[in-house]
Amino acid sequence: MKVGFIGVGNMGGPMCRNIVKRSNHEVTVFDLNAAAVKSCTDLGATAAKSVADVTKSADVVMTSLPMPRDVEAVALGDGGILAHIKPGQTYIDLSTNAPSMVKKIGAAMAAKGIAMLDAPVSGGTVGAEAATIAIMVGGDKKVFDDALPVLKSFSANVIHMGALGTGTVAKLVNNMMAFCNAAAAAEGLMLGTAAGLDPAKLVQVIANSSGNSNVFKAFSERALSGKFSPPSFALNLAHKDLHLAMELADELDVPLPQGSATHNLQRMARHMGFGGDDSSSILRVYEKVLGRAIKP
Repeated sequence: MKVGFIGVGNMGGPMCRNIVKRSNHEVTVFDLNAAAVKSCTDLGATAAKSVADVTKSADVVMTSLPMPRDVEAVALGDGGILAHIKPGQTYIDLSTNAPSMVKKIGAAMAAKGIAMLDAPVSGGTVGAEAATIAIMVGGDKKVFDDALPVLKSFSANVIHMGALGTGTVAKLVNNMMAFCNAAAAAEGLMLGTAAGLDPAKLVQVIANSSGNSNVFKAFSERALSGKFSPPSFALNLAHKDLHLAMELADELDVPLPQGSATHNLQRMARHMGFGGDDSSSILRVYEKVLGRAIKP
């Protein structure tokens, strides 16, 4: 299979490299960052000069991009995927997108006879490197089945959620819960250390008790080290994802009190200048306000 991959940054890069390393698919890549492209071509991928160049030569075209507007521009903009893709090719968006944007792009693709899957991923850069990420896929089941071999080349957990857009909804729900969990961890650690507990011992207790979670493990490592950069998952991206979940809740008239509180905490952290650091930087809001650090 010929695979075109657009966007080989923090998440797209390791996913693309795993396709090259773990399969016999021919991979062509495009990114505005030459160094990111080189990390893929060094393993055997071919560099493309443009989105059009990637699209024309591929059976499957994939995008992994930061924002819904970026996906829209690459998929539907001048010189974008839609302008060059042909019936028989498949478009897969691996980005964390807005459900409404997925449906807009999907409708435009369908009008041209193009099958689309929305397939956001979860597991962070570590999971992307190890090919252990989860992929939540929305779209026609036959299209999903046909794309499964390439998806499995960079993920051990590929789940078909249903119709187009359902993968994106699942991703937003998952991330909202993870961010709320992190906010609870920040409050708990600060409360305990303010009361005089040794933060390392408190983390040991929680790690072996009912308050533990995958989120807490990663969060507590950041808290105890006091190192929030380089990010595993940047706060700006976390804020974007939770914002998309809040927008979906508005569309469906579903109250999200925990999500809303966490979103505001993220907003405060971004205004304090932590947007480019790890999403666990929400802890630093408490540290700044209270004038104390969790780091022992």
